[in-house]
Amino acid sequence: MRFAFLLFAIAFAAQAAAPPQVTLRVVADVFAPTAIAFPPDGSSRMFVASQIGLVHVVRDGVIQPTPFLDLRDSTTTAGERGLLGIAFHPHFAVNKRVFIFYTDLEGSLRISEFGMSFSSPDVGDRPSERVLLTITHPGASNHNGGQLAFGPDGYLYIGVGDGGSAGDPPNNAQNLSVLLGKILRIDVDGARPYAIPHDNPFVGLSDARGEIWAYGLRNPWRFSFDRMTGDLFVGDVGQGAREEIDYVPWGMRGGMNFGWRVFEGFECFNPSTNCSLANHTPPILQYRHDAAGGDSVTGGFMYRGLASAALRGFYIYGDFVSSRVWAAALENGAWTSHELIAPGGALTSVSAFGEDEAGEIYVASYYTGRVFRIEGPPPAANPLLRCDAATRCLPRRVTR
Repeated sequence: MRFAFLLFAIAFAAQAAAPPQVTLRVVADVFAPTAIAFPPDGSSRMFVASQIGLVHVVRDGVIQPTPFLDLRDSTTTAGERGLLGIAFHPHFAVNKRVFIFYTDLEGSLRISEFGMSFSSPDVGDRPSERVLLTITHPGASNHNGGQLAFGPDGYLYIGVGDGGSAGDPPNNAQNLSVLLGKILRIDVDGARPYAIPHDNPFVGLSDARGEIWAYGLRNPWRFSFDRMTGDLFVGDVGQGAREEIDYVPWGMRGGMNFGWRVFEGFECFNPSTNCSLANHTPPILQYRHDAAGGDSVTGGFMYRGLASAALRGFYIYGDFVSSRVWAAALENGAWTSHELIAPGGALTSVSAFGEDEAGEIYVASYYTGRVFRIEGPPPAANPLLRCDAATRCLPRRVTR
């Protein structure tokens, strides 16, 4: 226990008020990347989703010639539609189950499960598709959501946009009888196609969908769980003035109302003044559509890797339009953001972040197709740690 506490202290001792300078290392080039995922199987493979309906495998820095999945014949890509999300089952190393979020030919949102091909570990089994959930998305091609992520509880969390257009005309985000404008939580192991966890906040209510875990969201394009604490960070794309990061500490039961369309960020949207909302969970961060901010937030990850001690404890996120990347940390009881990557460099159109099994963070540039690894300064030498050539640091055995 004493040794574990010492390692915990080492992990946090280097955190400063501002993040360090970082560099970007190109690790892949993929057309229109929308999502980055790493299977929990020790293979170090990177899977990159392309909006057009492909999932590519990057192994040892090389894109494999055969896509992992080719869903182009089933995917529509008009506007913000396309292949938008990918997640691996927590026990993927054993059960080989992969989950995909895409928009079908009718424009509906589809969450499907796939197995693996017997011919190659880098190829999925296209005919094995099993549709878990289809959500009608009528009228508009934007605000689909697209995030899939397994929480520390083993349940699959799904980010769904409000249905599109501007201002959420049907008020879907506040309507608990529809799945639009929500984060859903389902059990993919409990039944087929899925079970609803018994402790979801709206289970048993006649006027609410049991799959809903949180609501009041406009377009939760990307969210993630902190691998150390389990806390949830959500990047919710704003309307015309503000972008926001929402936060839920691990252990909360769910049922949070993040405020849309009554609030946009911290401020009123509809009505424009004197707004109030019961059970409102305001964001921890917002930024404006101005020269210092951006126009479309892309949620990222809390850095918990070992390659850069100076980055640990910073939540890294970005903006699709301005191409800025920020690092936020809890300072004196409040979340504060610092610019980590300025516009005008190699990174443009920040569409997705990814986290590998070692906790290192990657970022995708939609229009150029490049995927980068974000690299900070390496950790200082420490007698309790040993680092290999890949800058992975492992505890050194202590002998007495």
